[in-house]
Amino acid sequence: MDKSVLDGKKHIHFIGIGGSGMYPLAQILHSRGYFLTGSDNNETETLQAVRDMGITVFMGQRAENIAGADLIVYSAAIMEDNPELVAAKASGAVCMERSELLGLVTSWYSKAVCISGTHGKTTTSALLTTIYLEEGVDISCVIGGKLKSIGGSGRVGKSDVMVCESCEYVNTFLKLYPDIAVILNVDADHLEFFKNLDNIKKSFREFASKATDCLVINGDDKNTLEAVSGLDKEMITFGFDRKNDYSAQITSVKGLVTEFDLYERGENVGSFAIHVPGRHNVLNALAAIAAARRTGVSLDGIALGLQVFRGAIRRFEKIDSVNGITIVDDYAHHPAEIEATLKTAKGLDFNRVWAVFQPLTYSRTKILLDDFVTSLSIADKVVLTDIMGSREKNDIKIYSEDLGKKIPGAIWFDYDKEEVDKQTAEQKERNFNDIINYLMTELKEGDLVITLGCGDVYKLAKKLAKRLREDKP
Repeated sequence: MDKSVLDGKKHIHFIGIGGSGMYPLAQILHSRGYFLTGSDNNETETLQAVRDMGITVFMGQRAENIAGADLIVYSAAIMEDNPELVAAKASGAVCMERSELLGLVTSWYSKAVCISGTHGKTTTSALLTTIYLEEGVDISCVIGGKLKSIGGSGRVGKSDVMVCESCEYVNTFLKLYPDIAVILNVDADHLEFFKNLDNIKKSFREFASKATDCLVINGDDKNTLEAVSGLDKEMITFGFDRKNDYSAQITSVKGLVTEFDLYERGENVGSFAIHVPGRHNVLNALAAIAAARRTGVSLDGIALGLQVFRGAIRRFEKIDSVNGITIVDDYAHHPAEIEATLKTAKGLDFNRVWAVFQPLTYSRTKILLDDFVTSLSIADKVVLTDIMGSREKNDIKIYSEDLGKKIPGAIWFDYDKEEVDKQTAEQKERNFNDIINYLMTELKEGDLVITLGCGDVYKLAKKLAKRLREDKP
């Protein structure tokens, strides 16, 4: 990518400026003196935060909104027939997809820590951000989820340190300029794009080869080690095996708190605690610790960051506890993530664990069907929403019942298939309401309900909490 693309540009327009991936870029460019405008279709807290920076926001997307802009930024979610994008391409102005701009921004920092992996990116990025802030480092960050302490998905700082969540989907992370490249794990996902695990490994290898300082890698993960094997890069490893540069020995698990002894290159450097549950989150913490130590963060700063961090939004996020029933929401959408989340939940002190799962995309559901069956079966009770098609049409004619029939005791609701395929808001609301009505008849004191998925199933969790407060099950 041409790093000079912003040279001479004064007015930058963002199509969909309220998106979680667009907002941090707007913050950074605004801080560097560019004149920004933007548009969006939905009022959100993020959009108000954009306005609070003094940026003009147009509600609704119309061709005239781009007037005067010499660079237009759009996200992958913007359709080709979007009137602003059509006008932008016709105007002769430079058009740039969000991931390309993010890549350019990472090149501005001399300590860009780019965090990749099939699972755990958002939690690790948010945790590392918290560690830096507690150490007093004025960092910039772009996170794939929201972190309450920074009021959103990004932050702009004055130091040379940047934390950037780095997504492998459609090889987006290959547009970045990492100084430190973190690889949490490598697993089979997004197979509708990558086709097979070998292609995924090749992409992670190319990402790792871009690091200018070092690699921070999961020394316990076979796929990660194969992906980076033979690269001429300094490698810092983390994992539970003591042979890693950073390792942990779990000493106590109480509720959502896990305590562990930290070993830095074989030396026990103290006892630490995280306040997000699960063995997988200890690994995420080790990755964050390794990157933080590489950039000069003290052990005291790390301990404080771990103590303060309570998770990113939608990562085992407690929604409510009503009448002895606890509701948690989690972004897990891949079988390996679901397995980790449900094993964590089963290790906590609840009578029954209910998994309410929203499958995302028809292709992933079909390709990983048996893996979903295995991971979801860890729960005591499983309830399935309709599949959320997202960017796909249901040409393969797969439905939640195809998954549910393979899971003992699973619950799903049958509707007219043509109505389900239309993916209307009315059909989704009907589906969510039917599930909530069912849960209201079945839930008992001591139960844990976890809504799972990377779509909008979190709305179901919040509606269920509201119903529980209004009417006992």
